[in-house]
Amino acid sequence: MESAGTPRLSGRRGQAARNDERILVAAREVFIADAEAPISAVAARAGVGISALYRRYPSKEELLRQLARDGLRRYVDEAEAAVADEGDAWTAFTSFMRRIIDADVHSLTVHLAGTFTPTDDMWPDVRRAAELNGHLVERTKARGGLRPDVEVEDLTLIFEQLAAIRIGVFGDERRTRELRQRYLALFLDGLRSPTAEMPGPPPREDELGRRWTPRKLP
Repeated sequence: MESAGTPRLSGRRGQAARNDERILVAAREVFIADAEAPISAVAARAGVGISALYRRYPSKEELLRQLARDGLRRYVDEAEAAVADEGDAWTAFTSFMRRIIDADVHSLTVHLAGTFTPTDDMWPDVRRAAELNGHLVERTKARGGLRPDVEVEDLTLIFEQLAAIRIGVFGDERRTRELRQRYLALFLDGLRSPTAEMPGPPPREDELGRRWTPRKLP
């Protein structure tokens, strides 16, 4: 999306940038609805020729990888903003959770994990996200009332459970967002009030990472 201070591209470069934005928006919608959809479905939804799509993304795997990159970068941006918030720790934490749910980055994890091979350029953002998550959780435990038996990995599965809520194939976005925020409120109550010991340990890092092992796609 172009900002007020960003010069508007013209000619072929401008058309290419607009096509790329349409392709990524369409790809996200198509593959969240069906990770096994052909790349031609993305071109059709974006309203671009298949040759224009292949010039930018030479394979379905590279297109999936770019969607994951974008989602990861959005997550890091939101986590950095939360860590930089020096106000009330619980408010910073819950605001972060709500923003992540509205950004819907975990729909990509739910639907795309295992559909592509992560590349080396993605790991710095993965490590940065883990660092920020750890800082945010520990600060909220110390100053915001987050229950002491919550671990960073618990948040991952909470986000994914909420991302699984979707009304319709391509979705009624307003209603989907409303329902996700409703159930997030229930999770937040549980995260703050240790009324009982939680059964079993949180997910291990290797258990979460195993989902990214590529599986065969058509």
